[in-house]
Parts: sequence; structure tokens; C-alpha cells
Amino acid sequence: MTENPTPKVDSLDGRTAIVTGAAQGLGLAMAEELARRGAHVVLADLQAEKVQAAASQLASDGLQVDTAAFDVGNSAAVDEAFAKLGARPSGLDIVVNNAGVGQTVTPIVELSDAEWQRVLHVTLTGAFYCCRAAGRIMEAQERGTIINVASINGTNPAALVAGYNVAKAGVISLTKTLALELAAYGVRVNAVSPGPVYTDFNKQVMAQRCESLDLTEEAMIERVRGAIPLGRWGEPRNIAEAVAFLAGPSADWITGEVLRVSGGLEGVSAAPPKRVRS
Repeated sequence: MTENPTPKVDSLDGRTAIVTGAAQGLGLAMAEELARRGAHVVLADLQAEKVQAAASQLASDGLQVDTAAFDVGNSAAVDEAFAKLGARPSGLDIVVNNAGVGQTVTPIVELSDAEWQRVLHVTLTGAFYCCRAAGRIMEAQERGTIINVASINGTNPAALVAGYNVAKAGVISLTKTLALELAAYGVRVNAVSPGPVYTDFNKQVMAQRCESLDLTEEAMIERVRGAIPLGRWGEPRNIAEAVAFLAGPSADWITGEVLRVSGGLEGVSAAPPKRVRS
């Protein structure tokens, strides 16, 4: 029998990472977790002042962080930002594609072209731009890992947010496709599908759902909590720790997977009632 290998420690010392949509919420939690595990993390966001403030706070805690301000929906801006990262002597080790937007709660029959295109462009096309740019760098390096942030909506769509559902389903398909294409280069590509986490992002959608269902915020929060098998809403750290696991050495034989982090909740598929027509 062969001897047991030395246990791995999920340290990210010496690695360079970028997290998009990192100015707040889940993205900020992911960036902090990667930095606490030793990575040098670039916090990327369109909100330049907000992401700089977030990075300054992390730096004050002694973490290695930097910032980049660009729009993931701008192909040229993405390519430029990633080219700068790839040109660093350390290269680029970890990419977390988290940036995205929510959809205004609207039935498909009333969903405008503009809203559909807005959600798909940022949440799916933006992820594609970043995956493409990162993939070029990592293919040349023959190392690295990409983690895309999907959603339980991508596999179990919820009513009234078709654009968001489709965008996240696309992110899952993109993840699995890129994992196959980059496997020969030793590059791993996975996704995390969060369940309900009460960030500012979720609060906006919840407020609209409360209005459409004529429920108070407290009642809606409790309704969601009651549907989660583990009996509580998630916290940003739950998602951040899953991302850090997939980025680390303990996951070095995992690619093309979608890790659902949802307290056991698979999706919310309740049908809405008839609408009152004007």
C-alpha cells in the first residue's frame, strides 16, 4: 500500500485572484475570504469609489488587496483589465465571476426588450467576456481556476424573473463548456449556485415580490426561511467559503461542477396568482 499523502492546507499564499462585483455583498465577502487565505486579491467593480472604500477597509486589516474599475459588459474594458493582470510576473491564478444584476419582478408577457437585454448582457454576456479573457491567460499559463457565480434559479427557475433565470442557466452552461475546453491545460472551471442570502441585491427583489404578493417583508422572509431545509437564510460567508474551497488545493480534481450552497433549498417554483388587469 502507498503511504497516505500529506494533508493539504487550503492556503492561497502567493496566488493572485480577481473578484468581479466586489464592492459589496457576496462579492466583497468572497474577496475577503480569498485574501484571508493568503491570496493577493483584486476587487473589481464598476462602482470605482465604493470598491476603493471596500478595499481600503480590507487593507487596514492587513490583507493584500488591490482594485480595478471596469464594466463587465464592456468587452474591450474587460480585455484591457485582464491583460494587465495577466502581464504581472505572478500571472493570474483565480478568477471569480460574480458581477451581475437582478431583474425587475415582471411576468414574461410584460417583460420589455430593454429589461431582458439589460439582465442578459451584464449577468451572462459579462460572465462570458470575463471567462474568455481569463481563459486566454490561463490557457497560456497552463494553470488557474475560474469560479462562476450562478444561482439556484439557473436550474430551478422562479416565476417573474425569466431574464435572470435564463442568464444564470447560461452561466452554468458556460461553466461546463469552458471546463471541457480548458481541461487539457490544467485549468479548472466550476460554479457556485447560492440560495437565499439577504444581501442588498436580494432585498431589492424581495421588496418587489412582497408588493406583487401583498405580503409584508417579515412575512416573506419567514416564508422563504420555512422553505429552506436547514431552516435559516444563508450568510455571505457561506458562499465565500464555498468559493474559496473551489479555488484551493483541496478541489484540485474538481472541474465542470456546480456546487449548490442553499441550505438544501433546490428552488422556489410557486406559481403566482392571476394578475389584476387594468
